[in-house]
Amino acid sequence: MAVDPFADEKPRPKPTHEIGQDLAKLSVDELDERVALLAAEIERLREARRAKEASRLAASAFFKS
Repeated sequence: MAVDPFADEKPRPKPTHEIGQDLAKLSVDELDERVALLAAEIERLREARRAKEASRLAASAFFKS
C-alpha cells in the first residue's frame, strides 16, 4: 500500500487581503499574489462602475426625450 507523503498537508488557503494588514510576514511571492488579486478587483470595480454609468446615461437620455 502506497503512502501519500502529502496527506498531512493542509491545502493552502486562497489569498485574501485586508486593508491595513501587516505585510511584514508575507513573502515576495505572497505580496505578488496580493497585488494581482487587488489589481483584478480594481478592474472588476471599474467595469461595474462603467456599466452603472452607461445605465444612468441611458436612463437620463430616455427621460429627457
